[in-house]
Amino acid sequence: MKRIAFMALAGLVALTSCSSSKEAVKKDISVQLYSIRDVIGNPDLYAQNHEEAFKALAEMGYTSVEAACYSDGKLYGVDPEQYKADLEAAGLKSLSTHIMKGLSEEELTSGDFTPSMAWWDQAIAAHKAAGCKYIVCPGFGIPGTLAGLKVYCDYFNAIGQKCKENGMLFGYHNHSHEFNKLEDKVIYDFMVENTDPELVFFEMDVYWAVMGKVYPVEYFRKYPGRFSLLHIKDHRELGESGMVGFDAIFKNAATAGMKDFVVELEAFTNGDWRESMKMCADYLLGSDFVAPSYAD
Repeated sequence: MKRIAFMALAGLVALTSCSSSKEAVKKDISVQLYSIRDVIGNPDLYAQNHEEAFKALAEMGYTSVEAACYSDGKLYGVDPEQYKADLEAAGLKSLSTHIMKGLSEEELTSGDFTPSMAWWDQAIAAHKAAGCKYIVCPGFGIPGTLAGLKVYCDYFNAIGQKCKENGMLFGYHNHSHEFNKLEDKVIYDFMVENTDPELVFFEMDVYWAVMGKVYPVEYFRKYPGRFSLLHIKDHRELGESGMVGFDAIFKNAATAGMKDFVVELEAFTNGDWRESMKMCADYLLGSDFVAPSYAD
């Protein structure tokens, strides 16, 4: 009888531990602040609305954010330390950011991007102070030749090296056009193959990948471990369109190399950002998509 009772108790403890682990991971959800750009998308709006907006996101279940407003050493018009403090006051963390400095024609032609790297010195320092784990390029003007694209790949490697030296990771975020061909080579494939895996990761936007007529999981398998960060996005609220196979994406997240993911919305069905952002959080929190092994 004692053995039976002990086994039952052990089973209950194991089940509770498993449930707690899964719940802890499922609550680790980041949001791209571009989703609420009409609320805090510039310094003036940020000053007016950030306290209410951050509090609302935290109450919905989001735990961290990805920024989308940087200029001259400031995020949303405030010093990086203040931005971090504003987030922490609401119970949120600063996970990542979207920033980019395109190359000049002279830099692209010469392959010497020293002038642009000076800009990155300030940007990296600011985002380190803001507590960011990731710095992500949200897009750039793709050159008309593979030779030009190779210069950008070298540029990304150099940025990635600077980020690594500062304890951060550098990545690239796609839209749909990167799945087009340039000189008979898929642009996205060329970028993955010509950047150093130790210096550059890819933040696959799964919605834009689908719009580019590719299957995200196939890319996870083709380039395993390259996708440390994912943009979890749908046509509007998550799961509403049926276009994106989130179950398969999360099932294969370990193959992708996913460490974190970010929710982003381009538009809201009913025009209410709070309703839409909560729908996305509830969709993820109420699912079994995120497995305990992704907590590390």
